[in-house]
Amino acid sequence: MRIRTSLYGIVFLLGALIASPVWADKYADTVELFRNAMSGDFFDNSYGYAVFPSIGKGGIGIGAAHGKGQVYAKGVHVGDTKMTQITIGFQLGGQKFSQMIFFEDESAFKNFTSGNFEFGAQASAVAITAGASAATTTTGTTAGASAGKKDATATGDYRKGMAILTIAKGGLMYEASVGGPKFSYKPVK
Repeated sequence: MRIRTSLYGIVFLLGALIASPVWADKYADTVELFRNAMSGDFFDNSYGYAVFPSIGKGGIGIGAAHGKGQVYAKGVHVGDTKMTQITIGFQLGGQKFSQMIFFEDESAFKNFTSGNFEFGAQASAVAITAGASAATTTTGTTAGASAGKKDATATGDYRKGMAILTIAKGGLMYEASVGGPKFSYKPVK
């Protein structure tokens, strides 16, 4: 019995050690995916960004979305963030996507990290491995498109100091709903 327990402990520790680099790499991989999908202007000219490797979203009439991310200022990891969203309206399906929010300047960065902003009404359609989405919100308009990991493309522009870009990872969701994502922020100590 003691040998079996020790064996499980060793397997668990090995799994944790192997998985740790993979966990950390998902942020770097997502940043690289967006770098390859864009000309690099957002990375070169922004004060900072928030990166969400995977956001899951689903709904039938009432919907929800959730994802965890990291926040960077001038290339340095300064905090962690979570996104939670509840929506009401015509919606059906589920989707998974990666998202980046770029901060044009320090003011936009501070606005995000203090939680003093809101996103609102949106419309999107994402298909299995290729997708397109658009949103009109209280802070502006966003858009994104992709055809797959290797040839993803993303487009967008700053609105009130922030640019939100998404790349579809999979799923199928039709949506015309109202709701705003809420972001929490916790600085790195």
